[in-house]
Amino acid sequence: MSTKIDPILLSVYARTFKAITDEMSISMERTTRSPILCEAKDYVTGLYDAEGNMLEQTENLPILAFSLAPVCKYIKNFFGEDLHPGDVIFHNDVFSLGNQNNDVAVFKPIFLEDELVAWTAVKGHQADIGGNVRGGYNPNAVEVWQEALRIPPVKVVEKGKLRKDVWGLIFANIRLDIVQHDMKAEMGACTVGERRFLELLGKYGLASYEGHKQALFDATRKMMEAEIAQIPNGKYSGEGYVYYDGRHVGTKFTIRVDIEVMDKRIKFDYSRTDAQTNGFVNGTFTSSASATILTLLQMVNPDIPHNEGMVQPIEIIIPEGTILNAAYPKATTFGNHLCPPNADAIQRALAPVMPDRVTAGWNNLLCSLTTGTDPQKNEQYVDIGFMGLKGGSGAMRGTDGYDHIGMIDASGGVLDQDYEMFEQQTPHTLIKHELLADSAGAGEWRGGLGVETIFEIGSDNTQLVTFGDGDFEPAFGLFGGGEGGLNFIRLKYPDGQSVVPKNKDLLTGVPKGTVYHQVASGGGGYGDPKKRDRSLLAEEIRNGVISADAARRDYGFEA
Repeated sequence: MSTKIDPILLSVYARTFKAITDEMSISMERTTRSPILCEAKDYVTGLYDAEGNMLEQTENLPILAFSLAPVCKYIKNFFGEDLHPGDVIFHNDVFSLGNQNNDVAVFKPIFLEDELVAWTAVKGHQADIGGNVRGGYNPNAVEVWQEALRIPPVKVVEKGKLRKDVWGLIFANIRLDIVQHDMKAEMGACTVGERRFLELLGKYGLASYEGHKQALFDATRKMMEAEIAQIPNGKYSGEGYVYYDGRHVGTKFTIRVDIEVMDKRIKFDYSRTDAQTNGFVNGTFTSSASATILTLLQMVNPDIPHNEGMVQPIEIIIPEGTILNAAYPKATTFGNHLCPPNADAIQRALAPVMPDRVTAGWNNLLCSLTTGTDPQKNEQYVDIGFMGLKGGSGAMRGTDGYDHIGMIDASGGVLDQDYEMFEQQTPHTLIKHELLADSAGAGEWRGGLGVETIFEIGSDNTQLVTFGDGDFEPAFGLFGGGEGGLNFIRLKYPDGQSVVPKNKDLLTGVPKGTVYHQVASGGGGYGDPKKRDRSLLAEEIRNGVISADAARRDYGFEA
């Protein structure tokens, strides 16, 4: 007997699923200790049905969000009948559908009596995950064992009892004690989600949930199909570029996407993408497919629920052995950061047929990670400089780009570091952090501004890792819009020596008192700059967003 679908109750389910993952996200924000998590919110929380199908997610970092459902299905098949109430499972393995080694997930099966009915899951970027380099980013790596401790699906709690042997084995291979606390926070957030989901089933019953869940998937699929149907049928191609693999100076790689729109379905085929590298710069299928989905979502109705129905009309082909889907046992930690050139390829491909939905290029990533020992506390620290890496987004028709929003794979989800917390959680001293005038690409709608960041390093023998591509290629403009600026990272040592690290580099022994200087520049502009509103230009000159010289040169405007 089929369940009668109540449209009001259907909405209640959809919004409750979202409320559950939002509460899980708040739990993470309040209970994690690493600034990567509690400050920058580099994590995702999700709710999945018994088969691992996505019910809803809270996507603080979208590229993590669309990596959970495939792993949930993998874990379900891996354990089969050996799943029980009270189990907790860890996973990060990039060769069993993980996206990045540092992004470690907790999965918790939810049972109603003895029946598996759903899963909660949390994935967050951990401050360390073993491997050769503290912090997890090793630009010299060529294989996975040089990057991290691999964690295939493993129960750390079984039937409600902590497996001390497994717990000890994992954390004996991770440098920082804070990771244990942050993984406990992930476990706690999963328990919060489990509690709320069982309350929902207690109120409406299992049969009602199953029937309305399927109706929600069907309705969401139809919403996505309607969005795809607005794209003219046809085949479209675009390219994005990756610069330097961490080992061979001057190397360049091309991401090629062939997009086919077929009425209510869309296919992304990366078969012509360049082969995997013998260095640090490769991706996994999961990270690359997540990048494709999050880029498409920026072009469609933002009110589409994020559940299994949303992805059903989307087909993604990424052959193994390409730079976007490296074969075992290649190094892949850089994979999340292949999202920007992947997004560039998609935007370029669809711009001619979706000119009102695409954006100009976003500022590409150039990031750094500092690690060392804080001399005031005699404690080790790891810091990913989220504050300094967030450039501007590309403009789109009718809208300027967002200032200082950050990477397209984060899509605004990764937050800035609080200045005071930055100085408490690291030994560094912040000198400057400001929006950067003239960094955005000119256009009828300009790109978003980037930022300039300067701080003094406060620990001796500091290790600095850099990764990104933003010093090679500026954010591109569209339909006559101008390019954004280039990024850079420069160091000035106390003895006056200046050092410019490569964009995938590992520097050791950086001395205390070194001045770190970084620019994350702006996004690309959209449309003819000569058509930009003159009164708005005058206001931007007054506010220091655009200099008088740049207004004259790029916009033909005399203040």
